Amino acid sequence: MEFLRPANLDEALAAKAAYPGAVPVAGGTDVMVELNFDRRRPDALLDLGRVAALTGWAPDGAALRVGAGVPYCRLIDELGGRLPGLAMAARTVGSPQIRNRGTVGGNLGSASPAGDAHPPLLAGYARVELASARGVRQVPVAEFFTGPKRSVLAPDELISAILIEPATGPQQFAKVGTRNAMVIAVCSFALALHPVRRTVGTGIGSAAPTPLRATAAEEFLADELAGRWESREALPPAVVSEFGRLVGAASAPIDDVRGTANYRRHALGVLAARTLRWAWDGYREGRP
Repeated sequence: MEFLRPANLDEALAAKAAYPGAVPVAGGTDVMVELNFDRRRPDALLDLGRVAALTGWAPDGAALRVGAGVPYCRLIDELGGRLPGLAMAARTVGSPQIRNRGTVGGNLGSASPAGDAHPPLLAGYARVELASARGVRQVPVAEFFTGPKRSVLAPDELISAILIEPATGPQQFAKVGTRNAMVIAVCSFALALHPVRRTVGTGIGSAAPTPLRATAAEEFLADELAGRWESREALPPAVVSEFGRLVGAASAPIDDVRGTANYRRHALGVLAARTLRWAWDGYREGRP
């Protein structure tokens, strides 16, 4: 097995072009598990640890450009106020040691339906920046996933950054697991209220072949909030209940060792209703 260790992004892209089958290693929290259990044996590993261009974040127009190598702990500490939904999800990832190593770029690269970072990225209308020796392109995160652990990433491309606008309203993230910490989600849900756009963003995890948005639920809630953004009046229980039902209906779960399809649909409805109440109460009270 070849071990490639580029010093900068140009070298990394050249190496990926020369070795399209090389598996990128950022934090290694997913890749090393697969290697240890002999689930994959690539011809080459591409260590991105020295590529400084992947480890920073900065404003990029109306968005924030967050390097693919920024670890979860920095998302929490440095961007928690600007990207609260993503920070909430980051706090649920593994142990402190894993959060010090793991990255959103790595989470996207693995393209697992259960990835904790995926629902808040969907709810925040994030874009994924893909770089290669041929150039750079951006893909809406909703179009990034193509199947379980599959994505639009070309063999010679690396995930270089995510671009996502800072929150303009409350955001929430919740997940169900078989224990309280260090657990793969049975299902997860993210909600973002966008009062400036007058829209609602959602993200569903671990309840379909890919992470996905509940678009019918988004449209329903946006219509219900149309006359309430200014008044900030309480939401009728029927609206909250219907939103939860639509979120559950948007999923396409399976039965597996972590839960049944019926349980996942039910749990998503509960999570959606809870996060909506939390987010709307925060908006009414002027809390982020």
